[in-house]
Amino acid sequence: MTHILIAEDEPGISTLIEKGLRCNGLDSTTVADGEAALTYATSGDYDLLVLDLGLPVKDGFTVLRRLRESRNTIPVLILTARDSVADTVAGLQGGADDYMSKPFRFEELLARIRLRLGTTPRQAVTVVRHGEFSLDLRTRRAVVGDRAVDLTTREFLLAEMFLRHPGQVLSRKQLLSHVWGYEFDPGSNVVDVYVRYLRRKLGPDRIQTVRGQGYRLVGEGASN
Repeated sequence: MTHILIAEDEPGISTLIEKGLRCNGLDSTTVADGEAALTYATSGDYDLLVLDLGLPVKDGFTVLRRLRESRNTIPVLILTARDSVADTVAGLQGGADDYMSKPFRFEELLARIRLRLGTTPRQAVTVVRHGEFSLDLRTRRAVVGDRAVDLTTREFLLAEMFLRHPGQVLSRKQLLSHVWGYEFDPGSNVVDVYVRYLRRKLGPDRIQTVRGQGYRLVGEGASN
């Protein structure tokens, strides 16, 4: 599966992009600062980087420069509120493969991503699975082994996030942004509460706490 890295510190925008990509059969991971963007982009796990310029810690221009100085060739699509000619030229001359200004239409962003990847539209994945646990995204049906499980809308979205990133530690901030959106209080313990709900329904050992970092889905190998 194609993996897109989104470097965007506005949760509302990153959530919009994540959901749009998912509906079109593309997997994605979001980071909210330039340091994390550089680390993830150099891991070799991603096929394209959607990069905001106004990132904290390291701005987008710094991330792009560091990538190209290290001869990293990951395609970079800049998506930013900076729409001046000077910024556009600087981004493209700095090694970006494309440049889009905010506000934007997701359909155009998707077309540009596919152009850079050389991919054609394909049917979106409707079932995600990890071991004996699966979710049908079309019917909203959850199954553990041979047992159907009733999940609320929030529980389903949280479970889907874990299933799409099996074995990966997901921070509370990532989960909060994905399931509840940017308007929710970042100091809330709602993520922990809903993880407890999922453990009761899916099994106590399926979601592991990683102290000081977040949670991850554990178990058998994943498949889509």
